Amino acid sequence: MPTGELILIVESDPDIADLIGRQSLKPLGLQVTVTGDAASAIKTALQTPQDLIIANLNLPGLSGKDLLAALNAQGVKSPVIIVAEKGQEVEAIQAFRLGAIDALFWPARDAEVVACVERALRQTQETRERQKLDRQLKVANDELQRRLRDLTAILSTGRAVVSITDQRQLFERILDSTLQLAEADMCWLLLRDERSNSFLLRAQRNLPEAWAKKMDQPVDDGISSLVSLSGAGLVMNGAPLQKFKISVLGKSVGVIPIKIQNEVIGLLIVVRKNDREITRDTQTLLEAIADYASISLVSARLFRALEESAENVSAGEKNRRGLFEYLRNTIRDEVQTASYPLNLVMSEMPGPLTAEQRKALESIQAGLQRLMSASEQITIPAATNQKPQS
Repeated sequence: MPTGELILIVESDPDIADLIGRQSLKPLGLQVTVTGDAASAIKTALQTPQDLIIANLNLPGLSGKDLLAALNAQGVKSPVIIVAEKGQEVEAIQAFRLGAIDALFWPARDAEVVACVERALRQTQETRERQKLDRQLKVANDELQRRLRDLTAILSTGRAVVSITDQRQLFERILDSTLQLAEADMCWLLLRDERSNSFLLRAQRNLPEAWAKKMDQPVDDGISSLVSLSGAGLVMNGAPLQKFKISVLGKSVGVIPIKIQNEVIGLLIVVRKNDREITRDTQTLLEAIADYASISLVSARLFRALEESAENVSAGEKNRRGLFEYLRNTIRDEVQTASYPLNLVMSEMPGPLTAEQRKALESIQAGLQRLMSASEQITIPAATNQKPQS
């Protein structure tokens, strides 16, 4: 039997109290307290929870049954053994109904007292073990439920990255998941502007109005710039945070960089109002969300590149068609221009032509006709509306 348990004996007869406490229980290493009335027993049990209470049914003033009722009303969970005289079996049964776990009928031998107390303490120990296991199971179940919620949030964010084309809407979804995973009170997203190279506020959740109105503008929180330079995530809480401007928002913060390869292109910031550290596990989850944000930004860049490529192809095709059309028209115009004086020379020129002159002019005329015919064979490419496939 474990030793050191607290035993409260509620007994007005000093001989019975001495036999139970000093002679039977103290040799077992139990810590025994004796009180003579129910009122004192209630006060002691409330001040110091007892491992076991042994109470006589026949107490002066409030009886043992009254004591049981009072302990129940006060929410005292200590098990109770009642001491009754032989012939008080009915009263003992009533005491059981009020919550007593065992009974000693007096007079009783030392061995009976010890056996009864050992049974009660063993039952108490088993109850405590069950309660401990129940608490451990509840903690484990709560942790599993939390992890399930976290994984569901991450998977939902992943699906959003590949299904939502509106980047502003995607950023809102990312921040919703961030709030849940970090158990934060507010969060926001900064993205680097390629022209100014500064980080601008692109989306936010629950920021104060003075901060939220800086949408699409730089936000100086005093800590994000450090992370953008180092490229390493940072979590901070308590006194060290007080030197930074962000401390006006809360007492615990996390700043996670959003990277493409080793280049920091954005920052994900979370704030808790209470001083509760952001754990490494939570930081890892936030880094996963930041990776999804990075994927969405890379996808947006690729999409813009494809659009620009399509525009360039379209412009090039238009230029090529114009060149063909210009070439054909130029050849036709030049042939027509050269043909008129040639025909005039051959038909109206005063004086006869020598055979050699006429042959040369006819050769030139035939060449011009072949060139005109060739120009008519130039096909202008048809316009196309096809877009590059992603």
